[in-house]
Amino acid sequence: MTRLAERKNASDAEAQASMLVGLALAATIIFSWFGIHVATILLIDWKVRNSWFFAPIFIALQTWLSVGLFIVAHDAMHGTLAPKRPMLNLLIGRFCVTIYAGFSYSKLYDSHHTHHRHAGTADDPDFDEKHPTQFWPWYFNFFRHYFGLREMVILTLVIVSYSWALGDRFPVLLVFWALPALLSSVQLFYFGTFRPHRHVSLPFFDNHRARNENFSWLLSLITCFHFGYHHEHHEKPWVPWWKLSSERKASGVE
Repeated sequence: MTRLAERKNASDAEAQASMLVGLALAATIIFSWFGIHVATILLIDWKVRNSWFFAPIFIALQTWLSVGLFIVAHDAMHGTLAPKRPMLNLLIGRFCVTIYAGFSYSKLYDSHHTHHRHAGTADDPDFDEKHPTQFWPWYFNFFRHYFGLREMVILTLVIVSYSWALGDRFPVLLVFWALPALLSSVQLFYFGTFRPHRHVSLPFFDNHRARNENFSWLLSLITCFHFGYHHEHHEKPWVPWWKLSSERKASGVE
């Protein structure tokens, strides 16, 4: 076997191992989200005394896992979740954004790749050139861009179906599904779009117009699954979320 063939085999083996890790992490996020969803909405008796003391923990965890659903879908959009398996990326990505809030994977896919081509400019659908330093105006424009009639119809059908199925348990749906979804959209936007791309006194490092956070590994994971290391993502969009921390350390870019 030639050295070139050996290197190719080693590269293929590394890619396969990376894909298995990514899929395992994606499965962990998805099944954890589903587990909490079923437990809080269908199984736990919230009328039991003191049970609501645990509600903030479930809300916070489900908010974080909802961010994770979007990050899994995001890796699918870049083909980094399952390299060279476009159909698998499509199926997992579409599934994640559908259970998250009924979003259109195709629209998210097109908008996100446009964002990468024109980051921080008037042609960037995720950037608000009129409010490049203001969180709430930018967030509301961002939200309106992605949450349209299609999403409203889907969520209305879901809510009506749950209302019929849950009866007097229906309010728990709003607390443990709708609220985490909304909170996670704020979290995603703040740590994954606003902070990396907002205008501050310091200029951007390069034409990616994205900055890194100086977060520890744990804080980076908690805030946005390492997407605070945002320059690394724009510089190397083929790197999956769980490798961004090591890429940031290797590059030394702040």
